[in-house]
Amino acid sequence: MGKYIAALDQGTTSSRAVIFDEKGAFVASHAIEFPQIYPKPGWVEHDPEQIYQSQVKALKMAVQKSGVNAKDILAVGVTNQRETTIVWEKATGKPVMNAIVWQCRRTAPLVERLKKDGLGNTIRDRTGLIPDAYFSGTKLQWILDTIDDARKRAENGELIFGTVDTYLVWRLTNGKAHVTDATNASRTMLFNIREQAWDDVLLRAMNIPKRMLPEVVDSSQIVGVIDKEILGVEIPIAAMAGDQHAALYGQGCFVPGMAKNTYGTGCFVLMNTGARPVNSRNNLVTTVAWRLDGKPTYALEGSVFVAGAAIQWLRDEMKMIETAAETNEIASSVPDNGGVYLVPAFTGLGAPHWDMYARGTIVGLTRGAGRAHVVRATLESIAYQSEDVLGAMINDSGIRMEMLRVDGGASNNDFLMQYQADILGANVMRPQVTETTALGAAMLAGRAAGLWDDGALKNIWQPEKCFKPQMPALEREKQLRQWKRAVEKAKSWAEE
Repeated sequence: MGKYIAALDQGTTSSRAVIFDEKGAFVASHAIEFPQIYPKPGWVEHDPEQIYQSQVKALKMAVQKSGVNAKDILAVGVTNQRETTIVWEKATGKPVMNAIVWQCRRTAPLVERLKKDGLGNTIRDRTGLIPDAYFSGTKLQWILDTIDDARKRAENGELIFGTVDTYLVWRLTNGKAHVTDATNASRTMLFNIREQAWDDVLLRAMNIPKRMLPEVVDSSQIVGVIDKEILGVEIPIAAMAGDQHAALYGQGCFVPGMAKNTYGTGCFVLMNTGARPVNSRNNLVTTVAWRLDGKPTYALEGSVFVAGAAIQWLRDEMKMIETAAETNEIASSVPDNGGVYLVPAFTGLGAPHWDMYARGTIVGLTRGAGRAHVVRATLESIAYQSEDVLGAMINDSGIRMEMLRVDGGASNNDFLMQYQADILGANVMRPQVTETTALGAAMLAGRAAGLWDDGALKNIWQPEKCFKPQMPALEREKQLRQWKRAVEKAKSWAEE
């Protein structure tokens, strides 16, 4: 009779559930993809019902695969795609429209208006974020502005708001818990990270009724129980954390200066900066890494909007590959990129450029450029974008980085990881468990459930492979120079 923790990892393209044992070792997982909805160019939506149903099914399937009795699952941790915005009826749970996904650019004009009104610095100082359509605040404002009677109904307490963590927990507890944790709250552009409270000035600026917002809780804390109908037993929900924060925790980056990069749909680089928020001079965001026992730990974060999504684009739109895994071999089949650079700014550029109007660009094509060069350039673009962010982070924090811990789907690509080490000039360390987002949620849940103390948590992370830089310094500088030229070509393309 062992003890187990389940993690619900609700991502942008799939819902995953993972079961871990009492040593933090992987037992079983199941993932279910769900459809992406593109109503207009630059707009991205999800059906909240599909998010919920896919997540519940993934949990049931993971428990079934593991052979574990649900009674032996001590707790569940929830981790999620961040910033994605849902408004639903308190009485029925019915969403007023599809979820507006973090990638969606429809609220760029609302962000421009906030900046014109002189609120740019206020947003930065209070939330740690750069005003951008990426975050939840203007998405929520757009829903209230656009859906008939939405704002009035929200003011009357009929409609409530949540990011995906909040919506899932609300559904899983049958409407008993309307909560979010400090990490997810810190991504809304509505939360004061210094005071750890919803910010009245920003709520007024976006005309958002405070009563529709969830209560903000710690990242490791029992917030309710999963309805008995789901697995036949009530199981405590003992952790909530945005996916990138959970991955930082799962990578064991407990000490200031430690950094991780998650290669998922986007790339997310986080560096632990300790008990005080560091203000970025290089267009990074300051965020809550996690909050334990009421005390926040902060991080610097740089978001690359398109990473794994560029590989999906090669597969689904360009039909250049059949599976993501084959990019490793194809990229290695040519000695270099043949002078081809791809900037995957399909939804604008994130940190450190923050150009909402940049668009995807391929430069350097010649008659000799072929499929392998484009595939290689796509993988290289992921490493270059990550280097852009890490360079800014090192500049802001003044900490020299010896090693980057990596996770996420594309971290299994040896070509990409070696190229990342080469272009960074630093070691890249891949752990035994690359499901570190789910692992972090499980660790936070196990902590709240009393399974692990802080000492035991330090021993859960274990290395699998270290990639050491091999590229000569002059070659690295040349490649980075060419990459920066390519980025300049992509900027401001969609600006009217």
